[in-house]
Amino acid sequence: MERVMKNSLVTVFGGGGFLGRQVAQALMERGARVRVAQRDLAGAMRVQPLGALGQKQFVAADIRKPQSVARAIAGSDIVINLVGVLSGDLEGSHHDGAANVAKAAAEAGVQALVHVSAIGADPQSPSEYGRSKAAGEAAVKAAFPQATIIRPSIIFGPEDQFLNRFADLISRLPVVPVIGADTKFQPVYVADVAQAIANAAANPGLHGGKTFELGGPRQISMIDLNRWIAKAIGRDRSLVAVPPSIASTIASFGWLPGAPITRDQYAMLQRDNVVTAGAAGLTELGVSPTPMEAVAENWLVRYRRHGRFAGRAKV
Repeated sequence: MERVMKNSLVTVFGGGGFLGRQVAQALMERGARVRVAQRDLAGAMRVQPLGALGQKQFVAADIRKPQSVARAIAGSDIVINLVGVLSGDLEGSHHDGAANVAKAAAEAGVQALVHVSAIGADPQSPSEYGRSKAAGEAAVKAAFPQATIIRPSIIFGPEDQFLNRFADLISRLPVVPVIGADTKFQPVYVADVAQAIANAAANPGLHGGKTFELGGPRQISMIDLNRWIAKAIGRDRSLVAVPPSIASTIASFGWLPGAPITRDQYAMLQRDNVVTAGAAGLTELGVSPTPMEAVAENWLVRYRRHGRFAGRAKV
């Protein structure tokens, strides 16, 4: 596996983001050269300190523009598409953009393509997000049949917009409204997802043409997740499940104090976000799932009343 990646040029679309930086680091640890392709190169500069001198390069690219994509892929051995958005041009980013990347990768004759989709990708999804992700998967398979499709559940990590958002809300409000209280998730650690993606890219002969669903070792409901966060940050809070009728109204306005939510995001909460029974996942990609409890408190501690000093001094 390591021989495949050594000195290979891997173009990573969205490589400067929350997941992208972890993927870039995982690839460089395997000896790959990484080309970070992103619309906003200022944000991608956080990859600069990672890896060795000359091991990374940066190129401006918008996956919705075929010529831009082709320029970014030129000369690449492997291509990874991480681009995903929760609002805005979902169809352009998830469907048209994914098609552009897959077509350009096929035309360039790259060795492997890894496309990151999401659990919940479904043509019949109640959300545009889920439908656009499904359309993107179909376009990728049509243009590059040996692509590896990665479908993560909600990804958590030190810089996520998931655990941190709820922790911030819980730290500030005495009573916390919970939308989609019964919806289940299977949060997966960002470093595990990155390693799985790197492993898939390194061995297309084994993993190409397959779909993997990535989830952590535990399924948890939205309200139980909030209870766990409250306990982890030492906050005694009342958690109130928001009735569907009220939640739908809130979503129509696109706002809840401290936790913006769009109508489409609310639609996503109508279905559980967990790994399908029997689906190939982290284990098949050579990664042991990390429990949320084992790592999350390392960064959630900043939401405690006295931050990192909480509990250290005896009064």
